[in-house]
Amino acid sequence: MTPALLTALAYAMIVAFMVLIMTKRLSVLTALVVVPIVFAGLAGFGPRLGPMMLDGVKAIAPTGVMLMFAILYFSLMIDAGLFEPVVNRVVKLVGGDPVRICIGTAAVALFVSLDGDGSTTYLITTAAMLPLYQKLGLSRLMLACLVMMAGGVMNILPWGGPTARAAAALKVDAGVLFVPLIPAMAVGAAWVVFVAWRFGLRERARVGGATATAMREIHASAATSEEFERERDIRRPRLFWFNLLLTVALMVALMLGVLPLSILFMIASAVALIVNYPGLEAQRARLAANAGNILAVVAVIFAAGVFTGILSGTKMIEAMAQSVVAAVPPSLGPYLAPITGVLSLPFTFFISNDAFYYGVVPVFAQAASAYGISAAEIGRASLVGQPVHLLSPLVPSTYLLVALCGVELGDHQRFTLKWTVVTSFVLLAVGLLTAAIPLAGRAG
Repeated sequence: MTPALLTALAYAMIVAFMVLIMTKRLSVLTALVVVPIVFAGLAGFGPRLGPMMLDGVKAIAPTGVMLMFAILYFSLMIDAGLFEPVVNRVVKLVGGDPVRICIGTAAVALFVSLDGDGSTTYLITTAAMLPLYQKLGLSRLMLACLVMMAGGVMNILPWGGPTARAAAALKVDAGVLFVPLIPAMAVGAAWVVFVAWRFGLRERARVGGATATAMREIHASAATSEEFERERDIRRPRLFWFNLLLTVALMVALMLGVLPLSILFMIASAVALIVNYPGLEAQRARLAANAGNILAVVAVIFAAGVFTGILSGTKMIEAMAQSVVAAVPPSLGPYLAPITGVLSLPFTFFISNDAFYYGVVPVFAQAASAYGISAAEIGRASLVGQPVHLLSPLVPSTYLLVALCGVELGDHQRFTLKWTVVTSFVLLAVGLLTAAIPLAGRAG
């Protein structure tokens, strides 16, 4: 097959996939499996599809296992009531004011995102804030949007993943990439808080601020409900300090890299289950109660492995990268840094970070060197698309977030896309203003 035809099929596959899930013609799970198989078959790769798909599943397996036990661990902590004091404290601080709740959501997400792991951010932030959104009837799409925007800004931390990949691919120090982007990240964080304020005003106008009396009524009604009685049976208030110390130890071990993430969550889940719910029947009940959430996320993650495996194995990624570079006219060559920044939005949305930073960014860097633009400058520009990247259906943690918030992926994408795009352009604009990303190199 000619490169031109392969490129056309690659773009057609991406468009078909997005249309099918955003119009809800197919579920994300089925689209991730069926769409790439159909297009790869049309491209003549039918006999080789098995190994490609298996390679993709193998590559994503550690992430899938990590998320499975991460969801189990934090679900057990929620069941045991670890986060209830946090929620109660937040309730006292924000009252029933949607503005304060939305700003609090952004602040918590930005703070928790310092560990560089999106899954942890989603789990902790939603555990703390989702009960407030549910009690006051606030939009869960706004919750998912704010958490993802915060994660997107903080995802450019050196230990977050993309910066390390860019540094390795371009053979530059991660600090050289990151430090000049600190002002952009700070402004990006302020932008997230501003959006949270706007969301809060919108929700305040829609649902009104709940009075203290209304909040007491909400708690009173909850305290007499059958659901509350069931929850009280599984709460473990006497083990609060143990669960807190276990969680803190887990977070420290994650940051220090004591063991692989999946192994750490496996061990923590086993300890939490034994201590909080001793006895075979109690443990079975907790596993059964949380199995639905775990399966919904992990199944889609392994399906995403099929998609990325086919995308890489058929060389569609390379074909798309070469087509974009070839489409840049020589007159725009000196502007390859901001062009890379703009193109990082669609590229990191439609392909994985590994494929983008190891397969695409070096191509841009090589082309930009002819115009006096350094590899580090191209690397910084390539990072501004991370807020949009997190919205991609190829990011495993995305499915975790929508599952936790109880929203559909297509609805989440339609609502959040415009905000993440603006966030990326905020990062790019500040990068240009601070010269972390050059507007133009020299003429070729």
